[in-house]
Amino acid sequence: MQRPAWSIALICVAVVTASLTDRSTAGDKDGWVAIFNGKDLDGWKISYGGKGNPQNSTWKVVDGVIVGEGEVSHLFSPRDDYVNFEARAEIMISDKGNSGFYFRTKFGPGFPQGYEAQINATHADPVRTGSIYNHVKIFKQLHKPDEWFTYHLKVQGNRIWVTVNGELLYEYVDQAKTHSKGHFAFQQHNLGSVVKIRKLEVKELK
Repeated sequence: MQRPAWSIALICVAVVTASLTDRSTAGDKDGWVAIFNGKDLDGWKISYGGKGNPQNSTWKVVDGVIVGEGEVSHLFSPRDDYVNFEARAEIMISDKGNSGFYFRTKFGPGFPQGYEAQINATHADPVRTGSIYNHVKIFKQLHKPDEWFTYHLKVQGNRIWVTVNGELLYEYVDQAKTHSKGHFAFQQHNLGSVVKIRKLEVKELK
């Protein structure tokens, strides 16, 4: 399998790992806000995409877990002004499923205009969880389908740190400064795919 071009994405990983770990530990005590309340999707918005019937795409809360399935659609956080932050989510994707954890993204039809942290363990698309779609590609499987895993993103200016299951993968510097602020969003990619989210928290940074 092709391996990612780490040289364009990694900057001082050892130093960043220590820094990110320290901040995460401190954040457990201060500054973290739950975006998903564990009960309902009050304030969230859904955008449908593709040529299918929107009624064939559903987002609902079942036993404290967000469940997305059906045809192409995206679920957007109530707020659209997140800029610099740490965000952490607990996610599950089905076997052969495909989804995305968007950030700094705009609300609108079709596939959102924003950064997408890929969610994919076994889908035919070889770009796996840990990737920032169209920016950094990870081809290694970092978690199994149908099991919970954690995403931890840190975004400061044009710098993005991506951590999966407690392992810092890289720091990416987007020289083009492609997206500056926006919603968080989750993707339902295609029929047969099921994505679940049981926690989404954010700590905004100055």
